[in-house]
Amino acid sequence: MKKLIVSIAVICAIVIGLDRLLAHVMWQVNQQSHDIWSYKIKYLYNDANQDIILFGTSRCNNHYVSSIIADSMNMSVYNGGISSSRNIFAHYIALNLVLIHHTPKIVCLELSSNDFNKESDAFSSTNVFAPYINKAPEIDSVFHAAGSYWPFMLSHLYRFNNKACENMAGLVLDWEKDDASGYQPIGKPEFLPDRLEHELNDKETDNLKLDYLQRFIDKCNSRNIKLVFMISPRYTMVSSTYYNDLKLIANRNRVPLLDYHTAGLYLNSPELFKDPNHLWDEGARLYSSFFATDLMKIMN
Repeated sequence: MKKLIVSIAVICAIVIGLDRLLAHVMWQVNQQSHDIWSYKIKYLYNDANQDIILFGTSRCNNHYVSSIIADSMNMSVYNGGISSSRNIFAHYIALNLVLIHHTPKIVCLELSSNDFNKESDAFSSTNVFAPYINKAPEIDSVFHAAGSYWPFMLSHLYRFNNKACENMAGLVLDWEKDDASGYQPIGKPEFLPDRLEHELNDKETDNLKLDYLQRFIDKCNSRNIKLVFMISPRYTMVSSTYYNDLKLIANRNRVPLLDYHTAGLYLNSPELFKDPNHLWDEGARLYSSFFATDLMKIMN
């Protein structure tokens, strides 16, 4: 029995040792990779030091031209939008990656219905951040809420499972599409959106998402960061109450919310859109100038 116990202990030690060794190797791969996700997350964690940092998903990444906003505000700007990051859980992690080493003067958060509606797998976009578990308690809180914290703690190598192939491919392929300031332009579409649709919000509100949106606000307030919410244009129509959950939390916390979607900005200009959800580069440049003007008014 004693030999069995010793054998089991040795096997466990070997397994844990291999897990930690391979996880260290994958961390180095992750930090050197030029795949679609890792390089931007790495930049937010290590290097982002701009006065203004924008957070959000692809609609942030593709809609805000950092150089235009920087020229208007006379401040340095980084577009930290991460495509496919999906909702507030990922945005909250991204914010805290930056706050580990830098406190920006202004944070701008692009919001959508995904930031308050219930989804079948609301945490699906957070696993790409798993390599950064134990970097900050705020980051860990998201994985606790998702129920994945302890599996990721048990196996450090498992943290890289979500994007391991992309990480390794990114060592030899350069998939970076953003410019140096984080903006990712979209090319001119071959076909324009064919019709203007009316979106109906028939989903249930996710109170946990609203809780993390409040945490995002509280974290900015604790660092004396000026926070602005925005909802950029889409080629769809919505009712005046579509974003009520977001407007209520913004009003309660006195956070400016620039809602260009409900206002119908550019609905008469379908040629500015790549698809119903995204502006292409020309539209993004027009919109960035429009947004920068409003941002200046808020900050003055």
